[in-house]
Amino acid sequence: MERRPELETVMDAVDGEPGTVRPGGRTARVRESVLRAAGDALVEQGFDRLDLADIARRAGVGKTTVYRRWSTPAGLVADLLTDCSAMSVPRTDSDSLDEDLRANARLVVRTLTDARQGPLFAAVVAAATCDARAAEALHRFYAVRIEEWAGCVDAAVGRGELPVGTDAREVIRAVSAPLYYRLLASGDPLDETVADRAAEAAAVAARAGVYVG
Repeated sequence: MERRPELETVMDAVDGEPGTVRPGGRTARVRESVLRAAGDALVEQGFDRLDLADIARRAGVGKTTVYRRWSTPAGLVADLLTDCSAMSVPRTDSDSLDEDLRANARLVVRTLTDARQGPLFAAVVAAATCDARAAEALHRFYAVRIEEWAGCVDAAVGRGELPVGTDAREVIRAVSAPLYYRLLASGDPLDETVADRAAEAAAVAARAGVYVG
């Protein structure tokens, strides 16, 4: 299976807090195995059935290692998302607001409809509703991605495509919000047509000055 940037991990220190960066070594390999196993379990079973002993078995490591390091299933999910937040997909730079927003929307749809990433995303949202660490990690993850793509809106302002004072982050949120709603609330289909419509609606609103100030 192709390894995707959103699911890749960075390395951390021996017995350090999750997310502390350290290259290579057995600790890095153990952490990568555990986080991959956690992702597999989340996709297969959802957050409510996530069990640290099962994760240890899947990863081929001792239960004590997993319990000492992550303490709770929500702590493990938070660590997974912490790594995801450092792996922002580079934004496009097409010199066209419409094209850039469309690319952003299609990326979101590809992520949410992916056989692995879609269920994983839904599971980590569930974790965030009941654990402060998971919620903080989820907020950080989206803050990084919004910040990355806000640059295309700022560039559009600079080209005169949008009014001065347009809130770039709000525009990017407007693109993705209806897509997340379909996944998590309505259950309506997600495809490129839906993505393009969301991007167009955000672009029209932005040009009308809805996001100024």
